[in-house]
Amino acid sequence: MSTTDTTTTDTTTTDTTTTGTTTRATPRAVRPLHTGWSLRSTAGPVPPEIAAVDVPATVPGTVHTDLLAAGLIVDPYLDANEHLLAWIGQADWSYATTFDWRPDGHDRHELVFAGLDTVATVLLNGEVVAETRNQHRTYRVGVDGRLREGSNDLEVRFGSPVAYADAQSLALGYRPHVNHHPYNAIRKMACSFGWDWGLDTATSGIWKPVTLESWSSVRLASVRPVVTVDGSRGVVDVHVDLERAGVSVGDAAAPVTVRATVGAVMQEARVESGADSTVVQVVVDDPELWWPRGHGGQPLYDVTVSVTGGGDGDAGRASSGDDGDGVDGTRASSADGETAGDVRDEWSSRIGFRTVEVQVEPDEVGTSFTVVVNGEPLWIKGANWIPDDAFPHRIGRDRYRDRIEQAEFGNVNLLRVWGGGIFESDDFYELCDERGMLTWQDFLFACAAYAEEDPLRGEVEAEVRDNVTRLMTHPSLVLWTGNNENIWGHDEWGWERRLDGATWGLGYYLDLLPALVGELDPGHPYAAGSPWSGSLAVAQSDPDHGSVHLWEQWNRKDYPTYRDVVPRFVAEFGWQGPPTWSAMTRAIHDEPLTPESPGMIVHQKAMQGNDKLTDGLLAHYGLPDEIEAWHWAMQLNQANAVQVALEHFRSHAPRCMGAVVWQINDCWPVTSWAAVDGDGQRKPLLYAMRHAFADRLVTIQPRDGSLAVVVVNDTEEALAGPLTVRRVAYDGRVLASEQVSLAVAARDTVTVPVPSAVAAFGAPESELIVASLPGVTRGLWFPVEPRDSALAAASLSTSVTALGEGSGYRVEVTAGSLVRDLALLVDKVDPAATVDEMLVTLLPGEAAVFTVTSAVVGVGEEFVTQRVLRTANELVV
Repeated sequence: MSTTDTTTTDTTTTDTTTTGTTTRATPRAVRPLHTGWSLRSTAGPVPPEIAAVDVPATVPGTVHTDLLAAGLIVDPYLDANEHLLAWIGQADWSYATTFDWRPDGHDRHELVFAGLDTVATVLLNGEVVAETRNQHRTYRVGVDGRLREGSNDLEVRFGSPVAYADAQSLALGYRPHVNHHPYNAIRKMACSFGWDWGLDTATSGIWKPVTLESWSSVRLASVRPVVTVDGSRGVVDVHVDLERAGVSVGDAAAPVTVRATVGAVMQEARVESGADSTVVQVVVDDPELWWPRGHGGQPLYDVTVSVTGGGDGDAGRASSGDDGDGVDGTRASSADGETAGDVRDEWSSRIGFRTVEVQVEPDEVGTSFTVVVNGEPLWIKGANWIPDDAFPHRIGRDRYRDRIEQAEFGNVNLLRVWGGGIFESDDFYELCDERGMLTWQDFLFACAAYAEEDPLRGEVEAEVRDNVTRLMTHPSLVLWTGNNENIWGHDEWGWERRLDGATWGLGYYLDLLPALVGELDPGHPYAAGSPWSGSLAVAQSDPDHGSVHLWEQWNRKDYPTYRDVVPRFVAEFGWQGPPTWSAMTRAIHDEPLTPESPGMIVHQKAMQGNDKLTDGLLAHYGLPDEIEAWHWAMQLNQANAVQVALEHFRSHAPRCMGAVVWQINDCWPVTSWAAVDGDGQRKPLLYAMRHAFADRLVTIQPRDGSLAVVVVNDTEEALAGPLTVRRVAYDGRVLASEQVSLAVAARDTVTVPVPSAVAAFGAPESELIVASLPGVTRGLWFPVEPRDSALAAASLSTSVTALGEGSGYRVEVTAGSLVRDLALLVDKVDPAATVDEMLVTLLPGEAAVFTVTSAVVGVGEEFVTQRVLRTANELVV
């Protein structure tokens, strides 16, 4: 016997107060049940030394992390350990604890599980009270009559997720997917079964908080503030659903008052007997608008909703005697059945006033894909977000803040939460709200076909109701997306034949999901998928229509071919590179360490990943044989590939209105597409994104058989000044130069053809074009690839100055020759160190200053050693 809750709410924890023999109900009490847990295996291929013991367990937590904390397993992130731990996902497990309880005067008592991963049976005092099959839901389980005074036994038994997925794949019928496990047959984080960047850690556990909630008379079952901006007014329609104790809808129940406060404005509504919902409208005059980062401020308004009154579950009741929980007492009610002044439940959140739309509309080119906030079209400088840990319960607010700050360092303004992971946490979304980081959230369908029949359909609807209700308050959220690549996969990856008429998810993407978003969250746009051309009649891979994912360059072509495509919006593209040296060598201990050594291969999950790394490098640089040079070459090539793509996409605004790099983060130390590795370290790619996503950009691009300088001004102020375009020899001689006056309006792009005299290369292997505009990083164009150029060994002089005890170092580098892509790989000296700049190209005689942040004293000169101070030059000569 169980019920499910469609929302998780924050409440103030309070206790029932008792004076003498009179018990007065007080607000909903929330008691965490996080202590005293133990873990034990119950079935499956478990090593004898583990099967025989009770393991101290942490809640929230998982089997893997509890066994790791107890020293019973090796770290799955290290070496080839992943394969040694596959048995964990094939086993059954039990979590157990005890807690004391005494009758407290409340009418209702419920166990609330914010997240169970995944195939769970809940027992209270030996009696089954719930069976769950969905990691992404909150479960509310009534336990009145099952609690006992004194000690209570609580157990959660988890079945093997691998066995369950296999069995459900048979029960539901085969459907295509991209993994060795049928992750599409279970509502569990898809990437926990492995991905082309992720390890297979199909774990189990109580991965979110578990509480005992006690309440009387009435509680707030869900609260949904729908925010609109109507001229100079901010309108908040607060939709409130109530649950009453001991009565069902239509039965007699005392009226209650629902009060909603937004900022300093309060309104309330009376909910009569028999009703269980209301809408309270609160109007805020002249609200400050919430803006994305780079476009304005992020004012947030506190919203508080409370419910008062409600009597004791029976209209107008005033009774004495047993209150149903074994406590004798007397409660007084007002004449109309409302206990005056009693706050029974309270909910709070924050909102922002802003309008948002995603324009997917036919135009003269095809179909647009433009994010518009407060009427202003935005050029989206995005990055895809995956779970930041294979065990998401380990991600705290500080870690989310670190990743978002790193995205900001890369000049990112939107994070797309990918559909093979989770509905991200409240911490993630709250931080994005505060910082103006736009978000879009995929619904959790990725690279697979999904059954549309029950029981899967019922689970899908329940998880969507839970999470849309939870996340719809956030002004940073600008888009819900139905799936990741599933419509594309059905149409172009051969799924249709393999499905043989079976359902595959289209009913979710076109019917169920948009209906639920329309019902629960009408303030946010919805797109059927990513990619999404805007119509099933147009191929999802057509760059003229909607959003696309561009993977041919990485998989089969080369990165200069990004320039062959002018998409309307790129929701995914990327290039692989290894993690930072310190992360790689912390996680992998092969002797010798090579790109193909055993641990390195385990930490390369992409199909033919190393071959693609090599193929993608050789057109640009030679393939080094030494491992540190190989590591630098692959990191540099990753950065160059993405920067070439981003500058091309930005140069075609407003036809192209955004690019979302795959991916900002990693869940463990792995060779992948990430800009920040699994140890939280910046890779060179993040600096390339910082350059290409700069608010003001000067780039040189091919245009109509020649070259053009494109100046992008993504600021609120016009940009004007002399644009100087020079052809320069590698030895620094200026071979040709012209200057033009330039004016670029706010949020605009201007294209200037490169003068023919400047574009007329005499010796392409030893010349480049430089486009300079005061106050903006210059643009460069090399007519030949580095390996085909006359690039000589870098001539560098350096000086290092300590900035103060434990503060870091100032590193100045002066070039005596042309130096391409100068970088300091500071983590080789101090894994906690950071550097403010990277990938700097210097002409002869120029200098660059780097600020290294490090608490390690006395290591300054190590930052300018050959293994730390790297250039592209060394990969050519």
